[in-house]
Amino acid sequence: MDTTEILKRSQAACDAMSADEDGLKREVLSHAGNRWSLGVVHALGIAGKLRHAELGRKMQGVTQRMLTRTLRQLERDGLVLRHDYREVPPRVEYQLSALGTGLLVQMIPLWTWVMENADGFRDARRKYDENGTS
Repeated sequence: MDTTEILKRSQAACDAMSADEDGLKREVLSHAGNRWSLGVVHALGIAGKLRHAELGRKMQGVTQRMLTRTLRQLERDGLVLRHDYREVPPRVEYQLSALGTGLLVQMIPLWTWVMENADGFRDARRKYDENGTS
C-alpha cells in the first residue's frame, strides 16, 4: 500500500467516526497509550494475574497513587478486569480482559517499528539538539 492509499484510508476512517466515537478514541488513546498504562498492559499480558503490589514492583518508578489511577482508568474502559476476593486481609487481583489483550496484540507492531527505527530517532534527535530550536 502506497502513501496516498494509506492517507485515503486514514481520512475515510476519521470521516466515518461520529463526534462521540472521535471523543472516545481520543480519551482511550490518551490514557491507554501512556507510559504507565502500556506498562500495566504488558505486565499483565506476561504474568496473567497480579496483585497491586506485584504490579508496582514490576513497574519501576510508578507511585502507588499513579498505579491505582491507571488501573481504574483501564478497568473503566474494559481493558483490565479486577477481581476482589472479599477476604480478610483484602486480596484483589488484576488481569487483562479480551479488550486488553487486543490492545497488547495491536501494540506489538508499533513497538517493533519503534525498535527497528531507533537509530533514525536517535539521529534525528541528535541533529535537532545540535541545531537548537528554530
